[in-house]
Amino acid sequence: MSTASDYLTIAGLGIDVVYKDIKNLHISVYPPIGRVRVAAPERTNEDTIRLAVVQRLPWIKRQREQLQNAARQTKREMLSGETHYVWGRRYRLDVSRTSGNYSVGPKGNTLWVVTPEGSDPDIRRAALDRWYRRQIKAAVPDLLAKWQPVIGVEAERFFVRRMKTKWGTCVTNARTIWLNPELAKKNPQCLEYVVVHELTHLLERGHGERFVALMDQFLPDWRARRDELNEAPLADEDWV
Repeated sequence: MSTASDYLTIAGLGIDVVYKDIKNLHISVYPPIGRVRVAAPERTNEDTIRLAVVQRLPWIKRQREQLQNAARQTKREMLSGETHYVWGRRYRLDVSRTSGNYSVGPKGNTLWVVTPEGSDPDIRRAALDRWYRRQIKAAVPDLLAKWQPVIGVEAERFFVRRMKTKWGTCVTNARTIWLNPELAKKNPQCLEYVVVHELTHLLERGHGERFVALMDQFLPDWRARRDELNEAPLADEDWV
């Protein structure tokens, strides 16, 4: 049975550590995005864990690369009948309607993407991407208003930007938060978790014991939200 947990940053990787009543230390890399977890015997010191991870870094990186390549969703062709997600709900895409104006949004169980006649899949994809970005930009101000007083910090600004392997990041010296527009496809609780996570970095830059304690204080179910967020892979994209 697990008795304690920790979170370490080693060689730029976030490592979940679980202390258990076991004899040997085990390192695992989990799909879909390569989350690294160390199961360590109780009372194992941090230096021992760091050394074990550093020694296995080449293997860890190979496993993460394989998982991230395999986990990419099949590229959406932006054709009617495809499955797309909005705030954790599944919708069937319909691109059969055309108009002089762009219009995107769910209605019933259908996600409508209306574009000018003759639009190709890239134009439809760009229209949908802009719409997802707007969803994030509309949702975040209320989350900041809710959580900044609780955490006792203020972000100067936030931006929505595609990121290859991150849902969000915080530039602490500029007090700026970056959020992945893919979050608009996930349960809204996942976006809230990412916002709280990044705001907490304005108190604690790393992912060590203090950061974990703060997250436990602010958002006790943050681990469940993180795991839900990471259950599904990031979409296949031509990343720039």
